[in-house]
Amino acid sequence: MRTIGLLVIGWLLGISCVHAEIDPALLKPLASDGNDAKIAAIAALADGAQREALPVLKALANASLALAGERVVIVDGDRVIDAATNTELTPAPAVTESIGINNRVRRELAAALASLRLFSADREIRWAAAQELALSADAEMLPLLDKALAAETDPEITVRLQLARAQGSLGSSDAVVRLEAVRLLGESSDPNTRQLLMPLTEKNGDSWIEPDSAVRAAAGTSIRAIEKRLAFAENVGRAFTGVSLASILLLAALGLAITYGVMGVINMAHGELLMVGAYSAWAMQGVFQAHFPNVLDWYLLAAIPVGFLAAALVGVLMERVVIRHLYGRPLETLLATWGISLFLIQVARTVFGAQNVEVANPVWMAGGIEVLPNLLLPWNRIIIVGFSLAVLAAMWAILNLSRMGMFVRAVTQNRPMAGCVGVPTGRIDTLAFGLGAGIAGLGGVALSQIANVGPDMGQGYIVDSFMVVVLGGVGQLAGAVWAALGLGVLTKFLEGWTGAVVAKIAVLVIIIIFIQKRPQGLFALKGRFVES
Repeated sequence: MRTIGLLVIGWLLGISCVHAEIDPALLKPLASDGNDAKIAAIAALADGAQREALPVLKALANASLALAGERVVIVDGDRVIDAATNTELTPAPAVTESIGINNRVRRELAAALASLRLFSADREIRWAAAQELALSADAEMLPLLDKALAAETDPEITVRLQLARAQGSLGSSDAVVRLEAVRLLGESSDPNTRQLLMPLTEKNGDSWIEPDSAVRAAAGTSIRAIEKRLAFAENVGRAFTGVSLASILLLAALGLAITYGVMGVINMAHGELLMVGAYSAWAMQGVFQAHFPNVLDWYLLAAIPVGFLAAALVGVLMERVVIRHLYGRPLETLLATWGISLFLIQVARTVFGAQNVEVANPVWMAGGIEVLPNLLLPWNRIIIVGFSLAVLAAMWAILNLSRMGMFVRAVTQNRPMAGCVGVPTGRIDTLAFGLGAGIAGLGGVALSQIANVGPDMGQGYIVDSFMVVVLGGVGQLAGAVWAALGLGVLTKFLEGWTGAVVAKIAVLVIIIIFIQKRPQGLFALKGRFVES
């Protein structure tokens, strides 16, 4: 029995070896001088030998296919491999001529390589091949696409292959086939498909490129349907970008809403607290690079508490050293915090340099989710939105479920009465200012993942932060959330329609008009002292 088993194995191996060989007659035209002969040979290899031809065609694309006498070989460094049998030749023969190709042959070769990859066992390879063929399919590839469609089981790849087949059918001489292809392509959301259909509605001189009027009309209908889907995707993208901007504005404005609501302090240095958080992320990245390179991708998690504590410490120092002595004097406080802002910027320039520093995204924040062919939602922005919601939830819990939060709300609503019943208003001022500064530091950590980190980075967010606070209502979390969301989304839609400068002016005008009609903002602060 053992002998019989060995014979069966040997027979199977022999069959596989025979199957792995390519007829040398199919390879000879690759070395011919005529490009038509090379293209015909490439098509024959792709259609007949299939997977066995993949190394040969790759070698041709990489300029490593050559002639050794009458034999076509693959040159791999010091090794010479017989292209027909895929076995190394020893001793290595002298290579007489390298086989070159021009751009026309290279295009056909790329399509052939993609077609061979359609039958790979790896789903990602087949998907990439289907994507490539969707851009280059023609009528000659229809039999191959039909064969791939019959063998494909993945629904996403099947849809892509159907679109590729429809593209190839546009070159058919049958108007009915072209009409069906145009209608099928109209179901696509790919911008490249729109560009493919555009020539069918145009003229070449006095004559139409597409002679059949029904096909032209269907092409126009399909183009309008694709443009509608593309416009929808663009609007979804603008809305998502607006939500992403809103999450940053919310993190920047939450702390400002607390300090402004509790102490009435207009803190012009709040943007620099964002900068402190961002530089904390950069510093933690350096620490992990030097001491923990194996877990470098997790530096951002360590930067969150560091950024919060660093910004909170700066905030507490500002309140204790300067702001505490200026309560009730808003103009002096504004000028003092503006001076602190300039001081912090200069300190950053002296310590870190005037140039921006690089803060890299961790691997788990790279890439994105492709919702539509022209809509990619980046992971870094998705995670930042989630992070902002988590910070918002923590803030709500602190202000509504903790003793400190009760004191903060009491001081915000009626400071004299809160002091009379024993609330330590001075300590609450310090803690509230530190908490607001720490939240700004968290905003800086998040901002470091999507923007440049430099000494002046906070200047671009201070005005927007104040607009969020004023529009939402002083000391109101709900107001800050809705104001940030509204400003972020509105700004991004206006930028898409009018440009960044006009959009900023329009948003400012809208806020001015709104504040004139409702000075207390979206959500008015409630309390006996406030309402009196």
